[in-house]
Parts: sequence; structure tokens; C-alpha cells
Amino acid sequence: MLAVMASEPLQVLREHGLQVTAQRLAVLRAVARHPHATVEQILAAVRADIGTLSRQSAYDALNVLVEHGVLQRIQPVGSPARFEDRVGDNHHHLVCRSCGDLVDVDCAVGYTPCLTPAQDWSYDIDEAEVVYWGTCPVCQSARSAPDSREEAHA
Repeated sequence: MLAVMASEPLQVLREHGLQVTAQRLAVLRAVARHPHATVEQILAAVRADIGTLSRQSAYDALNVLVEHGVLQRIQPVGSPARFEDRVGDNHHHLVCRSCGDLVDVDCAVGYTPCLTPAQDWSYDIDEAEVVYWGTCPVCQSARSAPDSREEAHA
């Protein structure tokens, strides 16, 4: 697993040839503290950390960090974009259909028939994107106690 926060955010920005700004540092820290966060969640965390940040500045910082391979942008169908600092390892995600909770799933090993296309159209395939869907344990429990799901995910 390769994660941005294995090093100090300042060092990570410099290693990627990026200008160090308070906004970028705060965004990196927010993503490290809140993996799979949406822009809104990142914006709230950054504002709590440094006081103020415009929505456009948050998008700008996130786009630059994704563009330079510091962060990864993921967007499961029907969900807002989310960001994580686990990059470079071709892992996958599991999404709860009820609450939208999202967790990392390591890449399948061994025989993986669904990851080998029947026809490759002469492409040099270097990555497969897989999203698993299901219902998380908290939401499974909530089916019998409707008010507990919101409290458990708070």
C-alpha cells in the first residue's frame, strides 16, 4: 500500500514538484484523516484546521493533487467524488448501498477470471477498476432497529 501520509505532507508536495501552500497542506492532512472523503467533508475539515478556504480553492487543490498522483479520485456510480491518499497499488472499493460507506479492498490474487477480458482489442491493459457493492454490517443491523443506523455512522 502506498499512502501519501507515510511522509510529511510538506515533503510529499516537494517530492511531486508542487508548490507548498497552506491550502494544499491542509487538504492533504484532511484526506489523510478522512479517507474516502467528499469535497464537502474535506472542505469542512480544512476550514476547521486553517479557518477559511473557498470551495474553488478546495477543488483546485484536489485537482492538482490528483493530477500529480498524490491523491486518487474515486466516484462510484450514484455517489459524489471522493478522495484518498492510497495511490499506486490498484486496489478496489466496497460500497454500502444503504449508507454509502466505502472501504478499501486489496486487489484480487490468484485466478481472477472476471479481471481478464474476453477480448483486449490489442490494448496494453495496465489496470482494472472494480467496485463491490453490498450492505455494511451497521446497515444490516439497522434493518431490525431503524434508528440505529444514523447513530452508528455518526
